[in-house]
Amino acid sequence: MAVSISLVALFGLVLFFLLRSKSLGYGAAFTAAGFGFFLASTGAAGPINQLAAAVVHAIPHL
Repeated sequence: MAVSISLVALFGLVLFFLLRSKSLGYGAAFTAAGFGFFLASTGAAGPINQLAAAVVHAIPHL
């Protein structure tokens, strides 16, 4: 678990700087996929899924 959290932090940091510098390419796609993969294995996956479901259910009521 500690390894996956540190990888999430590393991938998140790299993705942040790639998005900030507007250098999106194959490297950014790989970084985003790795970030999502490792984020899904942390405790944050449940709340993120609940938030996404709430947003999807709220959209028709706008």
